[in-house]
Amino acid sequence: MADAKTPFELMMSQAQEMVKAMNPALETFTPKGFDALWPTMPKEWMEMAFGKTLNTEGLDAKTRLFLTLAGLTMQGAQAEAQIRMTVRHLIEAGATKQEIGECIAQMSMFAGLPAMTKAGEIANDVMKDHEAAQKDEDTE
Repeated sequence: MADAKTPFELMMSQAQEMVKAMNPALETFTPKGFDALWPTMPKEWMEMAFGKTLNTEGLDAKTRLFLTLAGLTMQGAQAEAQIRMTVRHLIEAGATKQEIGECIAQMSMFAGLPAMTKAGEIANDVMKDHEAAQKDEDTE
């Protein structure tokens, strides 16, 4: 019984073999950049779907996105693709770099410095990419 596997290990091994057989391209799949597959929603659409359009006394879309970013940071900033998408949408909704940084920094008191640092690094990457894209658009 030197190489006995747990039922979970057997199940995962079988699932991996099945995925390889069904789509060999997934053998090299990496979740990095997965967030880029989802487009950024226009500000007006976000406000209509998630903001005050249907709930006039409720939260606006930008505030809801800040709450989402705070929650993702609180979870230890483990959901990198979701943080990237949320920061992208916050920028589209009109949030400033200062506001995004403050939201993440506020969570350090509750989630700890490692979670805040990780979320901050992810947010900085997104903001740098956005600034580079803006420069490219300006030069065209």
